[in-house]
Parts: sequence; C-alpha cells; structure tokens
Amino acid sequence: MKSFFRLVLLALVLLVVALVSALTAMRIAIHGREVTVPNVVGKSPQEARIMSEPSGLQIVVERQYYSQHIVEGKILSQIPAEGTHVRRGWSIRVAESLGPQRVAIPNVMGDSRRAAEINIRRRGLDIGTVASLPLVNTTPDQVLAQSPSPNASGVSAPKISLLLAEAPQPQAFVMPSFAGQLLGSVTLSLQDAGLRVGNVSTLPDTSVTPGLADVVPGSPPPIAPASPSSVIVSQTPAAGEKVLAGTAVSFQVR
Repeated sequence: MKSFFRLVLLALVLLVVALVSALTAMRIAIHGREVTVPNVVGKSPQEARIMSEPSGLQIVVERQYYSQHIVEGKILSQIPAEGTHVRRGWSIRVAESLGPQRVAIPNVMGDSRRAAEINIRRRGLDIGTVASLPLVNTTPDQVLAQSPSPNASGVSAPKISLLLAEAPQPQAFVMPSFAGQLLGSVTLSLQDAGLRVGNVSTLPDTSVTPGLADVVPGSPPPIAPASPSSVIVSQTPAAGEKVLAGTAVSFQVR
C-alpha cells in the first residue's frame, strides 16, 4: 500500500513539474518575441526606419503637421510611445513635421466647391472634411464657411475643411388613406399639406335606378359629375406610399 501511495505522489510531482515547465516555456516564447519601442521623435523617417529594423518594427508616416519647434522632415510624435513593449512586426505610427507655416490660408468663401478645391490645392494645401448644409436661397455647392479661416496663422495641419450649401430636399409624407371621405374636405387637407388634387374620375352609381323612360338597353348606369360631396373610393398614390411636397393625388369617387 505504501508503495502505491509513493507512486501516486511521484506522479503528481512529475505532473506539477511538467505544468510549470510548460508555462515557463510558453512565457519565454511569448515574451521572447517582444521588443521595446525606441524613441524616434526628432529623427527623420529614414533614420527611424534604420533604428527600428533590428527590432522588426515598421515606421508608418500617418500625418503631417506644421511645427515651430521641430524642423521640417523630422518626426513630431509617435504611437506607441518610447519604452512600450510590443511584438516584432508592430507598426510605429508617426507624424512628420512640415516646419513653420509658410503658406497663407486662402479665402474661398462664396466660391464653388470646384473653384475652392483648385485654389486650395494650387497652394500645396489639402482638402479636409467637407460637409453640406441645406439652405434656401443659396447656390448649391457654394462655400459657406471654411476652417481655418482666411489668412489664419498658427495652423497645425495643411488642410482646409469646407461647409457647402445644399439645396433643401422637398418635404416628404406618408400617404394616408382617404377612402370613404368627402372630396371637398380631402382637397383642403391636401392643400394644407403642400399636395394637390390630380385627376378625379367618377364611378357609376349602381344604387340609382333610372326611370323607365330613361332605360336604354345595353346603356351603362348614369354617372353624376364629381362634387365636394362625392365620396372617395380609391386613390393614387395608394395609402402608405412615400410622396414629396407638390405631388398630385388622383381619386376615383362616387
């Protein structure tokens, strides 16, 4: 019995040793692939690449900014920061300095989008964010505002964002059902909503029986002209359809 317990205890000890060895090997394998990010601020992108290549890191220039303190062509900032532990093959994203601002910000207010873009790019600047604002009594694609403002100084990035005028979209409605309502009241409701009445056709009134003197074999039932008191039977566009302001709504009435 004692020999059996000794064998069990020995097996447990060997199992624990194996687990510890496996964890240690895994940790060494993981951390053995880690490298420390160098400080590349103030270096040129080429110098930064030479510094990073032995560690298997890559330099990616993402942005360019004006700077009064870092000379043109040198790195302003980096992500990840110096001293960070990362895996080999990781990318260091950097911003490159353009030096002090030397280009005047042009005034493109009131220009068309195309004219503004040509003016901006002709000066070596880029287009930033372009947004639109629906406005009445304005020319579509006309520049309403810009950032930075004309002749601004201390600009950080060589980009100009634009706010353009946009023609307002017609008001939209979901067509309700007018079946069973009087034509006169529906006409007023449509006018109030910015819609209009289109074609109105009258269906034969099968509930009216003509006099014997008026009966002509094979003739259709009499049709009364449409009036404000006519009852709507069907409509086009149908109920539930999306329509724009100014749409004509046609009816069949009885």
